[in-house]
Amino acid sequence: MMENINMEKEKYYDQIYHAAKTNNRETFRELFLQLHDRDQQEVFRLLYPDKKRKISDFLSAEEFAEIFEYMEIEDQEAAVRYLPDQFMADVFNYLPADEVAQFLLDSEETDKKALLNMMDEEESKHVQEILSYAPKTAGSIMTKEYIAINNKQTTDEVIQMLRKIGHEAETIYYLYVLDEMGKLVGVLSLRDLLLSPKNEVVENIMFSQVVAVRVDEDQEVVARLAQDYDLLAVPVTDYSGVMLGIVTVDDILDVLEEETTEDFNEFAAISKTEDDRKVATALSAAKSRIPWIVVLLFLGMLTGGLIGIFEETLNQVVMLATFIPIMMATAGNVGTQSLAVAVRNLTLEDENESPTFFQTVKNELGAGMIMGTVAAIVMVVVVLVLYRTPVLAFIIAVSMFITVAISTVIGTTIPAIITKFKIDPAVASGPFITTINDSISLVIYFTIATMLIEQL
Repeated sequence: MMENINMEKEKYYDQIYHAAKTNNRETFRELFLQLHDRDQQEVFRLLYPDKKRKISDFLSAEEFAEIFEYMEIEDQEAAVRYLPDQFMADVFNYLPADEVAQFLLDSEETDKKALLNMMDEEESKHVQEILSYAPKTAGSIMTKEYIAINNKQTTDEVIQMLRKIGHEAETIYYLYVLDEMGKLVGVLSLRDLLLSPKNEVVENIMFSQVVAVRVDEDQEVVARLAQDYDLLAVPVTDYSGVMLGIVTVDDILDVLEEETTEDFNEFAAISKTEDDRKVATALSAAKSRIPWIVVLLFLGMLTGGLIGIFEETLNQVVMLATFIPIMMATAGNVGTQSLAVAVRNLTLEDENESPTFFQTVKNELGAGMIMGTVAAIVMVVVVLVLYRTPVLAFIIAVSMFITVAISTVIGTTIPAIITKFKIDPAVASGPFITTINDSISLVIYFTIATMLIEQL
């Protein structure tokens, strides 16, 4: 079934390519504009450079803006490279200001100043305003295209206004009520507007307890606020309450993805690079990981040194070496699991949902003791079956129990300690916790083995 769909799509694309090749504008538009936005992007990406240059003859700037907004940065740069400057300036005039700002930040080969000078003065000012805010703040991801209304307007007047300017806004599901000074005093949903009597006054139906963020608020706070209140857009104000813009749900989703990716990279001991939005090269990937690798090398040398300290114990009972990998792997795995739980709890902003530090430690220690008991029993059975040495079984069982219990506590406490120093708890990465637990598990294992060496 999927093969048939792909074959049909290929044939359809071929017709579009042929229309572009033969300069058949009418056919190209008829076929191209019937496609979904995602497929339109794909067609543009697959066009040869000489065919890309013809897009400005086939589509209007407004039509191309709808595609450009959702393109990957490489395709956006190709559009700027191959299409006429004035055509692209018109495209940017139709785009939301935040999308233009994001493109200018991401693109390394675009002449930003020249492009801004070619845009309409008002649109250019909006883009420059967004670029002036600190990265990863509400101001840097907000859009200026929103619907502002007055609290004295009637519902009929607002509807008439929407019909005239609604297409210019990023979203019309929320209408923002401003006073004479431009301060945000209320919000009116499109649903309430349409369901209200024809001549009802806005102030009687608006919601005055507005959830908003300041322009310098961190973007992650904006995203969590939208999640908590189920908002499609979050209004952004300055310190005095004057409305500056809105952060829409598509940008909120991007923020959540970005923050999740960042936490995952730190959890995996991969430093963030400037090339995160692009395909990573071997060099950039290596540069982002080298610092952690060096740190872990030194920690690994510590682990190796511990084995050297207990070399005499190993020489006396060589079979102890057999269980070193099992002990270290178990400690690392358990610690990483506890780390994930601890990081999640620390990043929960709702105090009712987030357990206290001592609750987390208590729960994880309890879980560790239960898991340690099960692991100890399993190892006792395995050692008695394979080696028939009760003392060795006892050493491994006790070591396993203590190691698992302590590993859960370490995986829980280190992120909390790091948080106290105002550092993202995700940097207490899996490899970092694993290496620490490896060392501690070896100390426990060999200490117990040394104490009972005479019994083996």
